[in-house]
Amino acid sequence: MSRALAGAPRRPNASLRPERAQSSAHDAPPLDEIIVGDCLDALGRLPDACVDAVFADPPYNLQLASTLSRPDQSLVDAVDDDWDKFDSFSHYDEFTRAWLKAVRRVMKPHATLFVIGSYHNIFRVGAALQDEGYWILNDIVWRKANPMPNFRGRRFTNAHETLIWAARDAGAKNYRFNYELLKAGNEDVQPRSDWLIPICSGAERLKDEDGRKAHPTQKPEALLTRALLAATAPGDVVLDPFFGTGTTGAAARRLGRRFIGVEREEVYARAARARIAAVEPLPKAAVAAPPGRRDEPRVPFSALIEAGLIAPGAMLSDEKRRHAAVVRADGAIALGDIVGSIHKIGALAQGLPACNGWTYWGLCGENGAWSAVDALRGRARARMREAEA
Repeated sequence: MSRALAGAPRRPNASLRPERAQSSAHDAPPLDEIIVGDCLDALGRLPDACVDAVFADPPYNLQLASTLSRPDQSLVDAVDDDWDKFDSFSHYDEFTRAWLKAVRRVMKPHATLFVIGSYHNIFRVGAALQDEGYWILNDIVWRKANPMPNFRGRRFTNAHETLIWAARDAGAKNYRFNYELLKAGNEDVQPRSDWLIPICSGAERLKDEDGRKAHPTQKPEALLTRALLAATAPGDVVLDPFFGTGTTGAAARRLGRRFIGVEREEVYARAARARIAAVEPLPKAAVAAPPGRRDEPRVPFSALIEAGLIAPGAMLSDEKRRHAAVVRADGAIALGDIVGSIHKIGALAQGLPACNGWTYWGLCGENGAWSAVDALRGRARARMREAEA
C-alpha cells in the first residue's frame, strides 16, 4: 500500500535506471523498473496508453488518533507513517482524483484497473473512480483467512478488504478476463467475487535489518497472482503507482508479465529491487495463455462444408434425438420446410428466442454416439492454425 502524499515535500525522482529519470511522455515506457519519486510526477512522464493493467494500493487514510494496544497493553504495529496522513477528507479526495486521472491516461483502451482499500477509503475511491470516467466491473471482497482481532471488543473483527475492478471507460468491450482459465482452476465452477486468502505473514513478510516488518501493509503475493491471472496475459505491462515493497513486481515477474513501479520511499524501493531480483520466473508452459473463445478465429458453419468436415445432405439432431435437420450445400440447415442458420433453427425447434447451434446440433457416428458439431469447428480452427504456422 502506498506511498505518495499529496502536499508533502516532493523528493527527487530516480528510477531503477538513472538514465530514465528525465524520460518524456514520448519515450518508451520504463519496463521492469521502479521510479522513485512522487507518483503524480512519475505518471506524468509515462507515454499515453502504455499499460495493459493497473494494480493500485493507495494510502488508506486511516486517520488514527491514538496508539492501539492489545489486552496485555502491548502496542499494535499500526500504520502511522506520514504517507498515510492527510489534512482532511477533501484533501484525500483531491489526491485520489489526481492519481486516478493520471493513471487513466496511461491505460490502453482495453486496460483494466484493480484498486484495493478498506472501509476507511474504498467508498471515496469508488466515487472518485466513477467521476473520472472509469466503469466498475466488479467489487471483490478479499476475505482474510487470519485477520487481526478487534482487541477492544467494540466492533466486528475487520476481516476483509475490498478491491474494485474497473475498465477504463463504459465503452470498453475487449478488456481481458481469463474466464475459462479461472473456471478450469476452480473445479469447473465460475470464479466468485469473494477471495479467501491469508494475510501476508511468515517467510513471505519482508523484514528490515532489525527484524521488523519492512512495510506495514505488505499484500500477500497470492492476492496479486489471482488478480494478474484474471485480467492479464504473459507479456502484458502492469503498472503499480504505489509500489511499496514490490508485491506486484514479484508476481508479475513470476508470471511472465512486465511491470512499471512508482514508489515514493527509497527504503521500500530498495527492498522491492532485492525481492524482485530473487524471483525465478515460471516456465512458459506454466503461464502461457491458451486462446480464449473470444480470441479464436470465427468459423462459419459453411466453412465445415467447404473443408469436407460435413457433407451436404447430412442429418443433424439434438442430443436427445427429438429433432432432425438437413445440412444444405449453402451452409444453412432445413427443419422440414423452414430454412435458416444452425442457431435460428435450433431456437425454433425448442421454441426459444435464441440458441447456440454449435452445441445444440450434432451428428451420430457409426457406433451411435452423438457428437456436437462444435467438435468439427474445433478441427477447422486447428487446420487454420496449422496453415498459419
